[in-house]
Amino acid sequence: GRLEALLLEAKGSWELAEKAYSSLLEDNPLDQTIHKRRVAMAKAQGNIPGAIEWLNKYLEIFMADHDAWRELGEIYVSLQMYKQAAFCYEELILSQPTVPLYHLAYADVLYTLGGLENLQTAKKYYTSTIDLTGGKNTRALFGVCLCTSAIAQITKGKSKEEKEGAQVQSLAAKVLEKDYKQRAPDKLPQLTTALKSLTLSS
Repeated sequence: GRLEALLLEAKGSWELAEKAYSSLLEDNPLDQTIHKRRVAMAKAQGNIPGAIEWLNKYLEIFMADHDAWRELGEIYVSLQMYKQAAFCYEELILSQPTVPLYHLAYADVLYTLGGLENLQTAKKYYTSTIDLTGGKNTRALFGVCLCTSAIAQITKGKSKEEKEGAQVQSLAAKVLEKDYKQRAPDKLPQLTTALKSLTLSS
């Protein structure tokens, strides 16, 4: 039955494939593969709201599916629905707290949302990404510098925590410079200019 439905999908007979999948789910409502095929089918037709709906229904049943949470988070980011994306990454961090990719994605979303509280939390998650990767995540290092600069602009140096944050920014900048010297020395001048502009703006 699954193979017949897949063949209908391949032919572009979406309605017939959907009927076939619905029929299969009546016999076995907990068939993960068929639920996922429905999501894939919606995406293949460019029906992103449909894909979101199917994914949400799927996650109501299979809450521990990390790949589904990640897929949903990425779809929300592509639609600039950052609050919904943040929820997905929170779920992923709760279930797999040692995966740096989830910390990084969550930090990116919070940084994009902006505002003092989000920026402070984003900086913490960029820092945790750095910890989890042994200081080797370039994006997280940049994230710390960007967050510290943005927070300093908002607080205008009033917060003691953010004065300490300048030291963290300085450390992150040094690690970035060292990394660029080793791996991309020709890009070092651009990095130095970018880091200086962040320091000046904060």
